[in-house]
Amino acid sequence: MSADCFICNKHKGTVETDGEVIYEDDFVYVGHIDNGGKPNYLGHIIIDLKRHAPTLAEMIPEEAKAFGVIMARVSQALKATEGAEHVYALVSGNAVPHLHMHLIARYPNTPEQYWGPFAVYDAPNARMGSNDEVIQVCRRIKQFLKDSPYE
Repeated sequence: MSADCFICNKHKGTVETDGEVIYEDDFVYVGHIDNGGKPNYLGHIIIDLKRHAPTLAEMIPEEAKAFGVIMARVSQALKATEGAEHVYALVSGNAVPHLHMHLIARYPNTPEQYWGPFAVYDAPNARMGSNDEVIQVCRRIKQFLKDSPYE
């Protein structure tokens, strides 16, 4: 853990974010993006590696397996519970050097000029919502993960 890392501090509970924990195990933490008090794009999920490591390249095999499996499961949940027609996956690491992946739902009828992981935010049919709505998304995804074992 790094004392000045936003993600490490989020895992310790010293940083509060919108929504609630969707999934957590020894290797990964899954939650909804927090938009700093502004409306959130509903269905923008973040998967964090629990251990402080900057990129995909530093993962150990157990972390990589956990990361890949939860990425697939949460993508399935976004399609099943939120009606996403496509799920974008992106690892950037520019702002926070702690491995985290963005999974961003694209919803049906999104005009093609708004296709792309962050372009969907500006689409006329963008699903923006309050923290209460974020919590409901988190709970639906959490329930899907509980009810749909991945074998």
